[in-house]
Amino acid sequence: MAEETKDPAQRRFEALRGCERVLSGTRPATLRERIAELAEGSYDLDERTDVYGNGVVTALEERVAGLLGMEAAAFFPTGTMAQQVALRCWAERTANPTVAMHPLAHPEVHERFAYAQLSGLRSVWPTTERRIASAAEIEDFGEHFGTLMLELPLRDAGFVLPGWDELEATVAAARARDAVVHFDGARLWETVPHFGRSLPEIAGLADSVYVSFYKTLGGVSGAALAGPEQFVEQARTWRHRYGGQLYQQWPAALSALAGIDQELPRLAGYVAHARLVASAIADATAGVPGARVFPEPPHTHQFQVWLPFAADALNDAGVRLAEETKRSVFGMWREPGLPGVSYTELTVAGPALEWSADEVRAGVEDFLARVN
Repeated sequence: MAEETKDPAQRRFEALRGCERVLSGTRPATLRERIAELAEGSYDLDERTDVYGNGVVTALEERVAGLLGMEAAAFFPTGTMAQQVALRCWAERTANPTVAMHPLAHPEVHERFAYAQLSGLRSVWPTTERRIASAAEIEDFGEHFGTLMLELPLRDAGFVLPGWDELEATVAAARARDAVVHFDGARLWETVPHFGRSLPEIAGLADSVYVSFYKTLGGVSGAALAGPEQFVEQARTWRHRYGGQLYQQWPAALSALAGIDQELPRLAGYVAHARLVASAIADATAGVPGARVFPEPPHTHQFQVWLPFAADALNDAGVRLAEETKRSVFGMWREPGLPGVSYTELTVAGPALEWSADEVRAGVEDFLARVN
């Protein structure tokens, strides 16, 4: 089949599968490879499969609760469900349906306003700046709210994080207003290097925390909601009502445990290397008007790269680079609104550790040479 007549998604998949070097993310896997990965964790595969949340699912929940220093944790099939249940439970407990969050937070941008449609909650925004709300903004905010939800890191703003002292002050300001604090910690795992604190110390600032198993740890799917025992029991009840009490979930649980065993210990190295990669990309794009790496340096192992070209042209250049050189530099590009200005989210994972600064610069230059 001629390249130009192939389904674009299939062409991209084949091009990336054929790459010998990948800078952003990982080489896409086949179904066979994903199935084989399920056996790579430490869980005893001779145990019985789970039934409605016991067995390996219970083991995963206990592992997560221990990692976060929380009393209990409940497995959810999706992070969206975990998030909606958390906000609903806190609204019931505080008798306040108002949630303070950021306009770029996941429930506002990626969940079709489920908090309002399913639970009758409403959101308010203490800030619209591309960062989490400061303590002063929480203190001076003119509306009463029962829950403050903080997304750490704030993905759509560029995977940005506050300083530790700033985070402590914001949480304290919310508590002074008698609000509870929930962390959207889908990517909380990789915040440890930036904050210079352990996972229990970070999670301990909040009343509840949601974490994802596929966004950073490479799991098949799934999430966990952690917090006080009584809160988690209430969340389990709503999980069932929302249709999240699945008969068997062992593939997701096994892949999550494997990610905790294998990827979690490597995250500090990914974050450190992301700073080298971001600096090299900034150097290679310095002559392109409007090009930007944000934030620089990155706060985690993920950051944004902006270029003044249409997304279609950039995506085509990436596929051709992969096909012609067996190297992939960037993932998918998007135009967020202004035509001809695009961004991509670059994720530094295991394959990126093989790239030196000079190799990153050369890869970006080869990519730019193919942009029409």
